[in-house]
Amino acid sequence: MVDNIVTANRLADGVVLWLDASEAWAERLDAAAVLATDDLPAALDRLRARDRDIAVDIREIPVDIVDGRPVPQARRERLRGAGPSVRADLAGLEPEDRWVRPPLPEPPSATSTSPYAGIYRYDEYDRQFLRERAEQFRGQVRRRLSGELSEDEFKPLRLMNGLYLQLHGYMLRVALPYGVLSASQMRQLAYVARYYDRGYGHFTTRQNIQFNWPRLTDAPDILALLAEADLHAIQTSGNCVRNVTTDHFSGAAAEEVVDPRLYAEILRQWSTDHPEFTYLPRKFKIAITGSPQDRAAVRVHDIGILARRNAQGEPGFQIYAGGGLGRTPVVGTRVRDWLPVRDLLRYVEAILRVYNALGRRDNIYKARIKILVRDMKPERFIAMIEDEFASMPVDYCVLEDEVVAAVAARFVPPPFASLSSHAPAFAAASNSNRAFRAWARTNTHPHRQPGYVSAVLSLKPIGGIPGDVSADEMERIADVADRFSFGEIRVSHEQNLVLPHVRKDELPELWQALVDGGLATGNIGLVTDIIACPGMDYCSLATARSIPIAQSIAERFSDPARQSEIGPLDLNISGCINACGHHHVGHIGLLGVDKSGEEVYQITLGGAADEQASIGTIIGPAVSAENVPDAIEAIVDAYISHRAGGEQFIETYRRLGAAPFKEAVYGTHR
Repeated sequence: MVDNIVTANRLADGVVLWLDASEAWAERLDAAAVLATDDLPAALDRLRARDRDIAVDIREIPVDIVDGRPVPQARRERLRGAGPSVRADLAGLEPEDRWVRPPLPEPPSATSTSPYAGIYRYDEYDRQFLRERAEQFRGQVRRRLSGELSEDEFKPLRLMNGLYLQLHGYMLRVALPYGVLSASQMRQLAYVARYYDRGYGHFTTRQNIQFNWPRLTDAPDILALLAEADLHAIQTSGNCVRNVTTDHFSGAAAEEVVDPRLYAEILRQWSTDHPEFTYLPRKFKIAITGSPQDRAAVRVHDIGILARRNAQGEPGFQIYAGGGLGRTPVVGTRVRDWLPVRDLLRYVEAILRVYNALGRRDNIYKARIKILVRDMKPERFIAMIEDEFASMPVDYCVLEDEVVAAVAARFVPPPFASLSSHAPAFAAASNSNRAFRAWARTNTHPHRQPGYVSAVLSLKPIGGIPGDVSADEMERIADVADRFSFGEIRVSHEQNLVLPHVRKDELPELWQALVDGGLATGNIGLVTDIIACPGMDYCSLATARSIPIAQSIAERFSDPARQSEIGPLDLNISGCINACGHHHVGHIGLLGVDKSGEEVYQITLGGAADEQASIGTIIGPAVSAENVPDAIEAIVDAYISHRAGGEQFIETYRRLGAAPFKEAVYGTHR
């Protein structure tokens, strides 16, 4: 006989609920009543009919009785019962304190316009569209709360507006198109975090931001606030074209040949609410870069676009398709070596048409375009794209020069000063301050404009949560962006932030401001710069936790000198096979899985998301959570003992293969 309790989430705010002995909903697991198996079906039917407008996802879960109290058998449900577990600032919150807010001040921004931030400038037509979309959702929420809409009817509507129901409550995912935002937009996000969430946000590998604690009842107000800052949550969920991502140094990198932001914006406008591609077989992700260095992971996207120039200096594109991570990780197939600008939308549409017509809808695990390409074989897939492309009328969806110029005109270039490449203040600070010198070495990137650099703000402090930023920190970042970078901020897919245009002579002053604000961690590209998904501390799909593992690894390698000795190393962690932490393309990847109720972690080596993209290989049995730091240390020590000359980790691995690393891990750590 299996004992069961009944759980749900409260409709209005997503709070976890447990059914008590009086058939009322309680917020504490220890109040849950144990139901006999024979009584469950009738009880669930009764509750789902009675409380359809109070509770969501009413279901039973099996429990063990320990010391007279029910303990969920599934680890995920135990975490739901315990409440948020990875942020000390959330510990001990009483239900009555959860949503206490002071009277709301006026939001900081009525428009997104920091004078020279490199964002696409919305006009009143764009803003009105976002306002109307927020009001449309307000009506849908009202109908759901009144019972006019069932949860099955409402769920696709909330997902189309970026609102998920996660482990402990709702989560709102906000789009940051191609990872570019202004200081005033950042202040608006800080306002949402402070007054409508629990004081922080989480930047993701899709260059978006997620709020983990919004109430359904507040979601329309949040979307209306975002609209006033030219922000939205459209197509951050659903089987549609998601946020188009790009290189976080776009428009600034010294080696860049084409600024991809222009074409990312064109793709964004074209794909938003596209009538043919709003209900694809599965979600669809596009990335574009204009640099020889691939910092956008284009080869592991559904469509990857490399902007290039031909011998005549004309811009054009090399196209990849069928890449992706998740359950079946695949490096994309190159489907076009050269595509003129005028054909960009036509060719992308041809790919999407083939996928939309032939992609599987009967099996969610086989619905991505990568499976279609694999099953069809790349040669046939390419032929079908080319046939579809050739069948289009010659004047259909042509990206005319006038359109490109009109979109480009909405990007205001910064008023760069004419500077020398020599920066005396920078040189003096580098010579006199070892901490500044180390930070500048790892956290800056060469700029195309003499006398400027791009500065990276690490969101990976030792012991912190990768990608998390508090409302106070958001405001500090907005302030330094206004002061040092023309009010412009970028989000990287590595979950860090970038000030793209900083005068080199002002870099010491910027660094000191970051030190004062606790934002000067100097670890970009090093072993503690860990990509990690939210994992089972937040996500209802996860099978294991990611954040505590990232924290324990970072603490193990906290010594800056040791990080420097190890050198560049990508370490990525996912809490489930969906791979939101990009573990497949980490030089070292960790995948958390549930093994008989215990969290264990598969280790992959040899992945890369750059121009030599590769999928990592599992090197042996999964290791327990407590042994992960030891295993990573063994791998790193093996690398240091075997590397030749100035080899980076990935180079040593490719030269030697997995054998010495397997021996290092499994000789002592299982």
